[in-house]
Amino acid sequence: MRVLFVANPEKAHVLAMLPLAWALRTAGHEVRVAGTPWFADVITQAGLTAVPVGRDYDLWKLLHRSMPGWTYRPEFGLPTPYDVAHDPDRADWAYLSKGYADIVHLWHKPASFPMIAALADFARHWKPDLVLWEPLAMAGPIAAKACGAAHGRLLWSLDVFGVTRENFLRLRAQQSPGERTDPLGEWLGGYARMYGGEFTEDMVTGQFTVDQMPASVRLESALPTLPMRFVPYGGPAVVPKWLWTRPERPRVALTMGLSATDHDAGYEVGVQEILDSLADLDVEVVATIAESEQDKLVRVPANARLVSYVPLHALAPTCSLVIHHGGYGTFLTMAREPVPQLVMPWDFDGPTLARRAAEQGGSLVLQADRAAGAVVREAVLRLLDDPEFRSRAAALRDEIHAMPSPNELVPRLEALSLRHRVAD
Repeated sequence: MRVLFVANPEKAHVLAMLPLAWALRTAGHEVRVAGTPWFADVITQAGLTAVPVGRDYDLWKLLHRSMPGWTYRPEFGLPTPYDVAHDPDRADWAYLSKGYADIVHLWHKPASFPMIAALADFARHWKPDLVLWEPLAMAGPIAAKACGAAHGRLLWSLDVFGVTRENFLRLRAQQSPGERTDPLGEWLGGYARMYGGEFTEDMVTGQFTVDQMPASVRLESALPTLPMRFVPYGGPAVVPKWLWTRPERPRVALTMGLSATDHDAGYEVGVQEILDSLADLDVEVVATIAESEQDKLVRVPANARLVSYVPLHALAPTCSLVIHHGGYGTFLTMAREPVPQLVMPWDFDGPTLARRAAEQGGSLVLQADRAAGAVVREAVLRLLDDPEFRSRAAALRDEIHAMPSPNELVPRLEALSLRHRVAD
C-alpha cells in the first residue's frame, strides 16, 4: 500500500503525524510525506521520505497577513466560526454561514493554495492508496479526490473543525433550499470539478478521522473516528546528563512550546514573573524557553534551571508538575505520565483543551493574560499539595495507554483503504 501524508509547513502539525507514518513504514508500506520545499528537512530528520511540493511560505505570517481584522475572541483562542466548538450557544445559521465565508477567504484558501496544484500532480503520478492529511492541509483531500485515493484526517488538535462542521450541516438542513449556502463546500467543489469529480462531504472532514485525544478530553462528534495512542516525537533529541538521575526536590517544568518563537512571536505570559513567584519554594524549576526569551530575563532564581530545549518525553517522567501554554503535544506528552498540569492557554484550541483538561480533573487553568505571579504560585502549591490532581492525572495516563498504538491502527487503515479508494 502507498500512503501519502500531507501537512502544512508547521512543526506542531507534522510532528504529531510522524509516529503513524513510521508504523505504516515498518509494516511494509511505502510512505511519503508531502510539504513545502523548506519543510523537507523536518521530514527527513525523522528518517522519512519527503516530497517537496508548491512554494515556501510561513503559515503563521501568511495567516496574520490575510486575517488582520478577523473576528477573534481571546478567551477562546479560536477564529470564527470554529469558536462554536467552545461556545455552542453561538451556533446559529447567520453566525456560521458568515463565519465560513470569512474563514475560507482569509484562512483556508491562503493556507492551502501554495500546495494544491503540485500535490495533485504528484498524487496523480504516484497514485497513493491512502492520503492522511492534517485538518488545515486541505490540499490533502483535493489530491485524494484527484487520484481516487482513500483519505482521512489525522488530528493535531481537538476536533474543533469537525464539531463546527456538524453544527453547520445541522443548521443548513433547516434552511430553505435557496438559502443553503456552503462557502467551504463550494470552494472545495471547484477543485473537485477541476480534477474530474464533484464535492463530497469527506473533503471537509475525511472519510474517517484519526484522533489522539483520550475520550475524557476529546470533543465528541458523530464522525467516523479511529482513536490512536499519542506517541511523543519532537524531532532530533539528545538526553542531557542531568536527566539521568531523579531530582532531589519536586521538579516543576515550565515550557511554552516551540511554535511562538519559531515564528518570531513572543510568549503571552511573563516568564520572569513566574520564575520570581516560585523562587522561594522548595522545588526545582526547569524552564525550557527559547534563547530569545531567556535574553529578556533580568535574573534567574537559584532554584531554576534554564535550557533552550530538552526532549519533553525524557523530562516528563521526572516531573511533579508542569506549567505550559496548552499545546497539544505538550499536554499529551505530560499526560502520558501522571503529571498534574497548570495550563495557561492563549492560542487556537488551547483554551478549549485547557477547559476539557480541567474537567477531567488532572489540571488547573489560568488564562494567559491573567497569569500573574501570585496566582501562578497559588495554583502550583495547590497542584503539589492536593493528591487528587495526581490521582486524576494517573487516570488520564491509564486511559491513554489503553488506546490502540499506531502499530495496532495499521490493519484498520489497510481495511479502510480497500473500502474507500476508487479502483483504477
